[in-house]
Amino acid sequence: MKSHFTTKDPYKADLFFLPFSIARLRHDDRVGVGGIQDFIRDYIFNISQKYPYWNRTGGADHFYAACHSIGRSAMEKADAVRFNAIQVVCSASYFLSGYIPHKDACLPQIWPRQENPSNLDSSKRTKLAFFAGSINSPVRERLLQVWANDSEIVVHFGRLNTSYADELLNSKFCLHVKGFEVNTARIADSIYYGCVPLIIANHYDLPFADILNWKSFSVVVATLDIPLLKSILKSISSQEYKTLRENVLKIRKHFRWNTPPVDYDAFYMVMYELWLRRSSIPPLLLGTSSAHSQ
Repeated sequence: MKSHFTTKDPYKADLFFLPFSIARLRHDDRVGVGGIQDFIRDYIFNISQKYPYWNRTGGADHFYAACHSIGRSAMEKADAVRFNAIQVVCSASYFLSGYIPHKDACLPQIWPRQENPSNLDSSKRTKLAFFAGSINSPVRERLLQVWANDSEIVVHFGRLNTSYADELLNSKFCLHVKGFEVNTARIADSIYYGCVPLIIANHYDLPFADILNWKSFSVVVATLDIPLLKSILKSISSQEYKTLRENVLKIRKHFRWNTPPVDYDAFYMVMYELWLRRSSIPPLLLGTSSAHSQ
């Protein structure tokens, strides 16, 4: 709200922000998880009655943000939000009906961190690949089945006996494997610790995919190719890996939240994604003289 992207003149606005918080609503005794869908339905009805802006586009120039998957299902009783408004959500799977890639935008899960790891630039990465997490999907079950006892691809389920940060810092590739949702914080974790992300998640609309070339700093593998992981990784030459890792270090700034925001950080990336989507809304619906006179 303190950024230069806001205006008090609605006719100068490209987009309108819907400032409800799914996270707060689910923990609010007056609403709770079971009441979020009714809250959103009533919220949209109220602003459509009180203001003219929603009705100009059916909500196509409005957006909301939510990371938890409940943010997507919260719109089950508000079809105009699901089909028209821009959803900036973490659960960005184009396999699910609640997310529309060309309309919606993928918000990356990022833990708030400020300082860089002290040994980020170390070249002593002794493990080929690393993963730690819960067994909460068939994809992760398959990963465990194939690689549980391997010495180069370390797959760990349950509590680690070592430092999670050290494991990421000591690995060449860090695995992002689909769990309950297609998204996890592991991609941002990998990037933060200078580890090349190895993404195993079908139907994932990757964060900032309209802006970043993911092939330049990550490796994306189909879930069916889990048995081929080692051969895929070992086919990457030393020079190719060096380039991937150099690019990881270059794009780290895009996966950090800062207060206040810093140029090119996650906040600015999200704003640019929104700007790109704004351009697909018919100009006649955006602050024209006819709309201004209503």
